[in-house]
Amino acid sequence: MGSRRIILSLLVISVLACLGKPTSATKKAYVVYLGSHDHGHPEPNDEHFAKATEYHYELLASVLGSKEKAKESLISSYTKYINGFAANLEKEEAEKLAKHPDVVSVFLSKKKTLQTTHSWKFLGMDKIEAEPKWKTSEGSNLIIGALDTGVWPESESFRDDGMGPIPSKWKGSCDKGIPCNRKLIGAKHFNYGNLAMKADIYNIIEETDQTTARDTEGHGTHTLSIAAGSPVPGTSIFGFGQGTARGTLPNARVAAYKVCWPPVDENTIGCCDIDILAGFDAAIHDGVDIISASIATSFAAGEPQPEYYMDATAIGAFHAVKKGIVVVCSAGNGGPDASTVGNVAPWIITVGASVMDRGFSNYVQLGDNRRFKGQSLATTALPEKKQYPLVNAAKVKLPEADDYDALACKEGTLDPELVKGKIVACVDGYIPRTIKGQVVADAGGVGMIVLNDMPSDCYADLHLHPASHLFENATTIIDYIADSPNPTACISNPETDFGLNPALACFSSRGPNSLTYDVLKPDIIAPGMSILASYSPEGMATELATDKRRLLFNVLSGTSMASPHVAGMVGVIKSAHPDWTPSEIKSALMTTARTRDHLGETLRDQCINNVEADPFGYGAGHVRLVRALDPGLVYPLTMHEYWNFFCSIGYNESQFAKFFKKPFVCPKQSCTLDFNYPAITIPGLSGSVTISRLLKNVGTPGIYNASIIEPWGISVTVAPKTLKFEKVGEKKMFRLTIKAKDGMKPKTFVFGKLKWSDGVHSVRSPISVSLEQATDS
Repeated sequence: MGSRRIILSLLVISVLACLGKPTSATKKAYVVYLGSHDHGHPEPNDEHFAKATEYHYELLASVLGSKEKAKESLISSYTKYINGFAANLEKEEAEKLAKHPDVVSVFLSKKKTLQTTHSWKFLGMDKIEAEPKWKTSEGSNLIIGALDTGVWPESESFRDDGMGPIPSKWKGSCDKGIPCNRKLIGAKHFNYGNLAMKADIYNIIEETDQTTARDTEGHGTHTLSIAAGSPVPGTSIFGFGQGTARGTLPNARVAAYKVCWPPVDENTIGCCDIDILAGFDAAIHDGVDIISASIATSFAAGEPQPEYYMDATAIGAFHAVKKGIVVVCSAGNGGPDASTVGNVAPWIITVGASVMDRGFSNYVQLGDNRRFKGQSLATTALPEKKQYPLVNAAKVKLPEADDYDALACKEGTLDPELVKGKIVACVDGYIPRTIKGQVVADAGGVGMIVLNDMPSDCYADLHLHPASHLFENATTIIDYIADSPNPTACISNPETDFGLNPALACFSSRGPNSLTYDVLKPDIIAPGMSILASYSPEGMATELATDKRRLLFNVLSGTSMASPHVAGMVGVIKSAHPDWTPSEIKSALMTTARTRDHLGETLRDQCINNVEADPFGYGAGHVRLVRALDPGLVYPLTMHEYWNFFCSIGYNESQFAKFFKKPFVCPKQSCTLDFNYPAITIPGLSGSVTISRLLKNVGTPGIYNASIIEPWGISVTVAPKTLKFEKVGEKKMFRLTIKAKDGMKPKTFVFGKLKWSDGVHSVRSPISVSLEQATDS
């Protein structure tokens, strides 16, 4: 999968540093994190913020030698809720700052990257809105902020028809040139980190489209409209997907925080840690209720993840959750490889991607009448049922071209004399599929079939020429071409198709969590494949430089699209239950999630046909908002539990006390296995272990009985087996004892499930267990 690209989602694995201004050959941009602010006032103002910046200068000057050098070095100062700053520093200067008693951490700024007319119905929003008891009309008081590429404010998805006054709690504003209204109430840009990186690469500072939060790429407009776009009837993309485009919570207010910028080198759109932290700080101060961040770094298997206090997203999200703001992030597009999931902090809702029941399908029919289903949004078509010669791209290459390059249909590899008038079979990977189609057309081909050389997703790309991306493995088609004396094929016109089986998307990043093994990640999955939503008319329709089409709505795929679906759902839950905490909302989503598809079959992994997905792919399961509104019980987490969590993973007491601005003493014994998470993960089980969990009643009084599906080879017992709740808010504790059965030793993770039910509610938690493996002496 290393060469595969999630073309429409904009996410590419990246850990490039956002380097600082070239004031010195050895200086780079660092983030210096100091914990939380204590302004000494419940409503801090500009005077308090100025004092915070002044202290940052003083701290920096203590290392650099003068305030003048500090001012020259400082890139950005975080003055509201997040306490810290970004500065150009030499490695030795950064190391010296890290030893200061006020400093939590110092880390090199990194670049993260960016990871609907039907999905809202697929999620059951039409049924929820028909029930007055869920108070979805009160969503107009909620504000969803998005950290992304900004917003196209003129989009119909951000009309404010019928909306009342802006909530009085709102402190935000809009950049000059952004026509905000009662729907789009905030739009700011943060580009200090991006400009530092640009200065390093080009040795210049220039601002063009980087002076406002206006979206010139399309990604931010797309994700924000998925979360809370106003209804836009009659939406389609070139006639496909006809219907009403709208967000999950269409009456919510929205605010855009532009922290991701166009490429400054050969890589994709980048979101620097410096700018991400600034976006979080502003969103918290402005008064958002929910933050959606479709930003992640997908980690290669075995690649170490940064500690939570060295990760800008984890830091920003923690400060938000501390203020009661729910933070929803994408899991990343590094699947199907194991341990690629990003945004693993337990206070974040980490969302993977599913394939929903709608696609844009067409068919390839071979000359022997075999017919294969594919995906496409090609806007040109071949004559119906007309057969054309079918060739393997590697067999119609120019003499000097490499076989593998030709098979991938790279530019300059195909021989026009051999391609003219034929359909060409190309293998996916290396370059965007729309470019492959153009390469085939430029060589005289009439159409293209995209083949997967390994299990993968199929994408409905906006091809300029007839094309189909087949689900079928490449071998079937390649063998037909090789074995047939006269191989032919025809490609049908694409159509909107509601016959797909919901599944785990192949690209969705997988667990286990490589930073804290005991915390399951991702948490849940939501629709992320072929999502139709608003787009910026300044964004490119495809990767083709010659493609002059500009779109107001576009189809994109990725965990970037899944995350805002959940952000909108969080808003629906907050409308119905305004007193619920972020952890209670997260628990409600996880414990009511579904691990079966609409046919009642276990969710499948799209990467491997007919193989069941597992919790490392789907977390607790696929979101079910109808059930999440009434979960019965939740697993609550308070700041005290997070203190104990930090203790259990070995963080220094004085270090994380700066998070909370109050002293804390770690208990004599603490264990991550007892962290009150809605999922149970036991890595490296040796002998037996007993863990505890706490449940809180948020529904009607009832008696809940426990039932267990044991992981293979593992014994799981629960005590007590019955919990009686007599009132709302009542809490009860239970314990699980987990051990390997005699003579049975699974060598990999095995999975089971715990369920508490009162006959109306089912509160489910996945159980994941691996055994400690003995090593040869």
